[in-house]
Amino acid sequence: MTFFHEPPADAGGSSRSRAEQHQPVPVVGLAHGSRHARGADAIEALMIAVGAAAGVPAHAAYLDLAEPDLAGVAALLAEEGHTRAVVVPLLFTQAFHATVDVPEAVAEAARTSGVELVVADILGTGDDVADVLLSALDAAEVDGDLDAALFAVGSSRPDANAAVADLAVRLSDRRRGRVREAFGTCRPKLAAVVDDLDAPVALWPLFLADGLLLDPVRRLAEQRGWPFVEPLGAFAAPLVLRRYAVARDQ
Repeated sequence: MTFFHEPPADAGGSSRSRAEQHQPVPVVGLAHGSRHARGADAIEALMIAVGAAAGVPAHAAYLDLAEPDLAGVAALLAEEGHTRAVVVPLLFTQAFHATVDVPEAVAEAARTSGVELVVADILGTGDDVADVLLSALDAAEVDGDLDAALFAVGSSRPDANAAVADLAVRLSDRRRGRVREAFGTCRPKLAAVVDDLDAPVALWPLFLADGLLLDPVRRLAEQRGWPFVEPLGAFAAPLVLRRYAVARDQ
């Protein structure tokens, strides 16, 4: 989905000057946001890694509960002379935030800033996400024989939860230990899932950053002496870079 702001035509009749055409196209990672004290840290680290790898300005913005919002970032980009940017929704499923909140935020930011905002695909639950999750699991030195609970926020949309369940199946196929999905806001809940797995269970968040829903999961791991895999943070940089490149070139 793309929202356009068409600048005035130049003397040669082109809608963009040659200088504008050769500007680096900034990338904005649009996260949900959290009240958690560390909620923004991993998102900021992620976007720093993305900007360094892509060699373009990179910013974090939030739909709710944190600052800056997308309109604020777009206004900053306009002040810096940028006329176009790519927005990568830092979301794993096609739920309400992806289908409603993101388009509304992008439309408002484009309207108020005059910057053309190109919306990239969400991170999703595809094979590249599975690759990144497995890399994070390896970095945490989790024994491949351990069962694992893939913990996600959860959604009121069954298809969004089904996508996470399918991801858990594909992760199971790539490990010796089983992987089962668990959710913070809907069933199956984590307590029921870990009871069905062989202890110790690796607790494996499908999260980019710390959030209030994740704190009890971290405490459970500490209480039981189970492995806890940190939120993805900068591990997700290749995902953002790939979606940015596709959207930038379309």
